[in-house]
Amino acid sequence: MAGANMKAIKRRIKSVESTMQITKAMELVSSSKLRHAKERAEKAVPFFNLLYQTMSEIASDAVGFRSAYITLRETGAALLIVIAGDRGLAGGFNLNVFRRADARAKELTAEGREVVVMTVGRKAQEHYAKSGYRILGSFDNVGESINPHTALRMSEHIVHLFDEGHLALVELFFTNLVSPLVQEAREMTVIPVPNLEHNTGLQSLTNYEPSPEAVFDSLIPQYLAGILYCTIVDTYASEQAARRMAMENATDNAQEMIDDLSLKYNRARQASITQELTEIVAGANAQG
Repeated sequence: MAGANMKAIKRRIKSVESTMQITKAMELVSSSKLRHAKERAEKAVPFFNLLYQTMSEIASDAVGFRSAYITLRETGAALLIVIAGDRGLAGGFNLNVFRRADARAKELTAEGREVVVMTVGRKAQEHYAKSGYRILGSFDNVGESINPHTALRMSEHIVHLFDEGHLALVELFFTNLVSPLVQEAREMTVIPVPNLEHNTGLQSLTNYEPSPEAVFDSLIPQYLAGILYCTIVDTYASEQAARRMAMENATDNAQEMIDDLSLKYNRARQASITQELTEIVAGANAQG
């Protein structure tokens, strides 16, 4: 009986060891992808900051500046762009951004605004396919391979819908990599363009042709593409950080299970040896 129990424990130890090898490998892969994603995100931020600064200067320098992209329309749908991961095994990473986006969708619906969704990431597409909201577009497996051209195509599609009058509001939901240990779900209003600086001092001598509004509006696709690129890369880096943490915890738990099973195995082996010795001594005494 003890021998059968020892075999079962040994099989269990081998099974957990195999699982631990997988989780350890996934942890190392996620660490490598996280490092590359952080580098891409850091390189993209200066370009976006310069573009936004230029747009702010245009809006603040022009007297009586007016643009359809800086005021909220009364009619039109609200587009929620939800960026999530393409794979699981990352703890509550995807769930956090879904909760934030779903809460905002309910709030907008209660205000009488139609809500439409654009998903980035396979998990987002799967989540909103069951939600009942109209999906304007889905982009899967773009986090690792996203480039400025892909982001610009996505941006131009959104701007076209806005120019046609179908949209009044565009909001973005993503996950920000605060640190390798902390990932925070966030939301951002993209259109109307928020927080433009208004200069109350002297106007600049810069001339914009054919007009400040035309130059500003022409920069909107690049502005939105920059935001999409940065947030997609940021979310992808956050996904890798969350998966690395999840796999690290799984590896630690597997090691604890192996230690516990090894202790049980040694106890069972000791009990088996003690039983054999007892039987030998009992047999010798019987012969005596």
